[in-house]
Amino acid sequence: MNVTFEPLAERPGIDVIDCVERQRYQLRTSESVSPQPADADSFRFPVSRAVTFETDSLVLPTVVPVYVRDADGETVAEVKQFEQASVPAGDYSIDLCTQIKTYVRVESAVEVSVDMDQTRIEFDAPTTVAVGARSRHERPAATVTTTTDPRDMLAAIETFGSALKTTDPERSYPTLRGHPPALELGDSLDIPATITRPETGITLELPPTLSAAFVAAPLAYYLGASLEPAPTPRLTTDDGFEYSLSGPDGYERTVEQTLKQLFFFDCVTRTEGYYELDLHERREIEPLVDIDFATLYDRPLTEQVAAYLDVPYELVADHVPEWRLTTHIDPVAANAEQLPFVVDDLAIVRTRQGTGPSEPSVPAELDGEFTRDDIITRSASTGTETEPEYVEPGSADTLEQAWIGDSIPIGASKLTADAFRNRLDREETAGDISITVVQNDARMDQERRVADEVYGNRADLPFDVTVRENLTTDELAEVMATETDFFHYIGHTDHEGFTCEDGKLDAATVDTVGVDTFLLNACNSYHQGLTLVENGAIGGIVTLNEILNDAAIEIGSSTARLLNSGFPLRTALTVSREVSPMGGQYIVVGDGGITVTQAPSGTPNLLDITECDAGYEAEIVTYATDDRGLGTVFLPFISDNDTYFLSSGTLDSFTVSYDELVQFLNLEEIPVRYNNELHWSTSMDEQMLL
Repeated sequence: MNVTFEPLAERPGIDVIDCVERQRYQLRTSESVSPQPADADSFRFPVSRAVTFETDSLVLPTVVPVYVRDADGETVAEVKQFEQASVPAGDYSIDLCTQIKTYVRVESAVEVSVDMDQTRIEFDAPTTVAVGARSRHERPAATVTTTTDPRDMLAAIETFGSALKTTDPERSYPTLRGHPPALELGDSLDIPATITRPETGITLELPPTLSAAFVAAPLAYYLGASLEPAPTPRLTTDDGFEYSLSGPDGYERTVEQTLKQLFFFDCVTRTEGYYELDLHERREIEPLVDIDFATLYDRPLTEQVAAYLDVPYELVADHVPEWRLTTHIDPVAANAEQLPFVVDDLAIVRTRQGTGPSEPSVPAELDGEFTRDDIITRSASTGTETEPEYVEPGSADTLEQAWIGDSIPIGASKLTADAFRNRLDREETAGDISITVVQNDARMDQERRVADEVYGNRADLPFDVTVRENLTTDELAEVMATETDFFHYIGHTDHEGFTCEDGKLDAATVDTVGVDTFLLNACNSYHQGLTLVENGAIGGIVTLNEILNDAAIEIGSSTARLLNSGFPLRTALTVSREVSPMGGQYIVVGDGGITVTQAPSGTPNLLDITECDAGYEAEIVTYATDDRGLGTVFLPFISDNDTYFLSSGTLDSFTVSYDELVQFLNLEEIPVRYNNELHWSTSMDEQMLL
């Protein structure tokens, strides 16, 4: 089972644990409980596993929105921070918006209250409650074999829509979009009989080329569309609606805009469904369009699509949430294997438009300083390496960028098929989050000390942190082979391997890597990091060139804090790059969407603050994760706000007083940009802000 329930060790209650995604959440009770297995099918919404126990209350150690539904599924109470609600005795389902999707069933009167830092659910007497949870972990349900022929590739990509759990606007919630089938190349097209694509009445007519097929894959998946070869790209419906996919900005841009527009309007329309939220984006867009969202919610998908696309994209462009990821792909058949994983992220797909070959440049102000005797670099280079080919993907208006192809990307993550396969094979565990820090140069003690302070300092999660120093090749090989969630290496590397007390260790000699994720904070660590992924790791942060020790400390320290706060690898590096002019020397190899820990609020976020006459202007920037993907909503607990926002990117600007700002900063530790510097919320003192 992906989900398990365990009694808490230090207080009454249970831990809800996602054993694959390594996430957990506490439900505290007034007295010790003994959870017993329960029927998972008894819940209105799908759950992976359920238990029952008796209690008179549940306390959640964080602030989360709570929805109480009656036996008919109607919402009878919605409770947010600083609110409370009571419902009379009855049969209720309680929806908890926690990191792990959790539901509670109970027959009782219920009172829900949310204060500054916790959520409390009380019953009128000790009663039996059923708790069900589902893992957000998804894996392909089947594997489709395709040839390199573009027409076969179109037929294979057409199967992606089979993973949708619904075709109504609710599929804009990430939990209702399943993982597309896996793809592999073979001698003939083979689609398993178990794959059934929904009949949506929507067709994408596309030129029979790999480029056209790859770019349209996310749109085809989201619409559950059929794909047909045609000379001119367009979207058609069984109702006779037609929409050109070769607009004035070109095919790739038009497909991107079409996906964003359809997704955005679904997010607005779904507020007429299970969650009738006060959504900021609906407030903004409703006066601008002639759409009756209440009526449209129950109409067929073909009519919804026609209504959405009747609106000019320019009208909605500024209201669409910032997309998480653009994936640039070399359009060759071998790269099709990675498409299902990219599409699962609802990433924008573009074909190779970058420059190259080129080389990552060293900032001018640092150039030449590597030869100074008083400057420590993290290089052990012999200068005999062959020149690799670099590619710099074209710019994209998304929070992150990735590359699929043979070249080494600059300013983008390097995705690999090995990483995705390794993640699917990740073993389940309900144990502590294991972190191993290795310092193989005594002069780099400052970064190790920061790591000591940062890793494992969260009271809400169990950690097992191990620090090792000055390892031999055999000792380092043993560390790499041992199962650990995160490996932070501080020292020297080159193309020959990691510098150890007795020589060099090439990661290629470690047959089975037990490390899941890593930060190789050393010069020229790209090839060693890529080898770790090839041999079992999921993803990690590496360097493309030489780096100065001071810059490595800055980036390593900020990255450690971001990872410890629940930021995914790729997002943590995106933010960390801002702290040093050498940030461009770092990239992610493998699956950059993986996290080491979970964010306390579920969604990693950053606060941008500037002073103003009324106090401070505070902008909240949220980042999508694999667990809280595009379509997730975010409720900022700031300035008496009770409006929800679509997550990903900058939400809005709030004017707050000093006291309101301090209250928000103390809710959880988050990164803060203030006076062009990166700080941490819980360490910003009064002197700094006044």
